[in-house]
Amino acid sequence: MTRCGFVAIVGAPNAGKSTLLNRLTGAKLSIVSPKAQTTRFRVLGILMRGESQILLVDTPGIFKPKRRLDRAMVRAAWIGAEDADLVLLLVDAKTGATEPVREIAASLGARGGKAWLILNKTDLVPPARLLPLTAELNALATFEHTYMVSAAHGDGLDELLDALAAAVREGPHLYPEDDLTDLPDRLLAAEIVREQIFMQTHEEVPYAATVETESFQERKDGSVRIEVTIYVSRASHKAILIGAGGARIKEIGARARAQLGDLLERRVHLFLNVKERAGWDEEGARLRAIGLDTSEE
Repeated sequence: MTRCGFVAIVGAPNAGKSTLLNRLTGAKLSIVSPKAQTTRFRVLGILMRGESQILLVDTPGIFKPKRRLDRAMVRAAWIGAEDADLVLLLVDAKTGATEPVREIAASLGARGGKAWLILNKTDLVPPARLLPLTAELNALATFEHTYMVSAAHGDGLDELLDALAAAVREGPHLYPEDDLTDLPDRLLAAEIVREQIFMQTHEEVPYAATVETESFQERKDGSVRIEVTIYVSRASHKAILIGAGGARIKEIGARARAQLGDLLERRVHLFLNVKERAGWDEEGARLRAIGLDTSEE
């Protein structure tokens, strides 16, 4: 008897959703950084647990949107929740029931459907604080179960995985058992470059940049040539990304190239180009290029 189902991970920015997805699948599928709002679109992780295929959906953090990009990100998160068989509300136990967390919990309660509460980073919180936090959030929505985990260290994840494997519905698997994600290699390449922008630059630069793969060519020697364009909103951001003598963009490229080589299991030739494009975060074409749906606007 096989089982299969979609499980969406939702929460406020920086709750650890991408870290949880990567830890559960054992693969680098969703980019992570210490900064909030890193994830911009839904990422599917395919996980086998016994005879169960768990289709984990990492979603963007839910926050009050300002730009068209923000609105598309938040909409992608809620669509991920609506399409799932089960929703996991991931909460940073250290920051607790903030107003954004309470609003998300209340929205889940109003929408109905199966939902579990997952308290993350519990290794950083005194145990006495966890039960009151659980009670406060359960007053806003009906959570079938509550699990306390540390996505960064793996605490409590085996128990969570066993529960998820038993909870998904009976039915055939939807993907080959050795697949890890449905993310195209072109999009994966762009995301790995964007992760390095988050890691190596500061302030508003990571949020004012988008990355698109312009060319992805298989070579006869088994390697791949990837050409990537980074769009930024201002000339000053372009200067920061390039760095003195091109040092910053070379370092971004070198680290991204090494990660892509490991992920794609082949030699990667990566070429980066930085272009100034004011207002890209309001352009439907740019948003669709990074996997966001703008059709409902």
